[in-house]
Amino acid sequence: MAAYQIKIPSCIYSGAGSIEKINEIIKKEKANSIVLFTDNGVKGAGLLELLCAELKKTGVAYETVDGIRPEPSYAEVEEIINGISHLDADLVVAVGGGSVMDTAKLYTVLKGADYNIKELLEHPGLAMKKIKSVMIPTTCGTGSEATCNAIVAVPEKELKIGIVNDEMIPDYVILDSDMIRSLPASILASSGVDALAHAVECFTSNKATPLSDTYALAAAKLIFGSIKKAYASTEDMSAKSELLLGAFYGGVAITGSGTTAVHALSYPLGGKYHIPHGVSNAILFAPVMRYNLDACEERLAEICDAIRPDLSGLGATEKANYVVDEIADIVRFTKIPEKLSDFGVSKNDLDFLVNAASGVTRLLNNNKKEVTKEAIRSIYTELFSDDGAQ
Repeated sequence: MAAYQIKIPSCIYSGAGSIEKINEIIKKEKANSIVLFTDNGVKGAGLLELLCAELKKTGVAYETVDGIRPEPSYAEVEEIINGISHLDADLVVAVGGGSVMDTAKLYTVLKGADYNIKELLEHPGLAMKKIKSVMIPTTCGTGSEATCNAIVAVPEKELKIGIVNDEMIPDYVILDSDMIRSLPASILASSGVDALAHAVECFTSNKATPLSDTYALAAAKLIFGSIKKAYASTEDMSAKSELLLGAFYGGVAITGSGTTAVHALSYPLGGKYHIPHGVSNAILFAPVMRYNLDACEERLAEICDAIRPDLSGLGATEKANYVVDEIADIVRFTKIPEKLSDFGVSKNDLDFLVNAASGVTRLLNNNKKEVTKEAIRSIYTELFSDDGAQ
């Protein structure tokens, strides 16, 4: 039997109102000073008020870093971290989506380090944790609260790149559904589909193991079963709770398996055209899985068995097709754009896209089916408007 492992945060709190557990964490870590990472959107939505009310009960000092932009470049992250180099915090708390949490995770390994973020892009093994972290997601999709990954844009390569090191796995996670109660439907949709991509890609990855499969399948069941309900009804907190937990499970699956061609082909779309990560994954999700069908049929059929046991009488091919069709239907139901031309990308950009995506070998190597440059070109070409946008 092959050896395998999975790494997860050491302590996870979940459920409505679990934000109050921050007090328990502060006491356990004997923290006297906190650096709080967030963004202006989270602040504007009033979500920080829930946390700050709890922090006031402890009397702990905290400094707020709120200038984090969506999907920042590595230089922007470095500027933020350098700007707080004078702080002597002994605990990091991140409240936000993937960009906020990824920035905070990078701070945990860059605080006072003798290496910089550009060196980590080339040599991620240099990273060493300097300070413990608490992740509190306010979207339901990136899975960053569970992973050892931090994604940054690299403008000179017109690409997004993942820095991956186990040292960045968060120490504590708080999954409080109250933090996504007022999440805009469009963000719930794109982040939720991103989480679903994590689940399906990890389950069909070359690196999948029994451990990653457990989390990937659990994530798939929760997300397939809740995303349409959570999108359709802002008051369905049960569905939102399932979506938030499913996103966390998908993140855990990434640490044991890894995503595949969906994410590989999405990186150039974020890096050059600044299409939001969840949206670019949603656009690519069904087309890439259709390309993978013949190589992933049995695995996709297993997902079907998990999410629709009432379809047990179907054959493997029918089950696999059902899963891919359901993915496409979820994207349509949640009104996520389905064409690259909706974002100003034209067929003139194909050469760049093909060359950039083919270089994301860290993820393409995980794909069950070989993804040639010709296949990449075909998949991207499918994603232009029927009017033949140039």
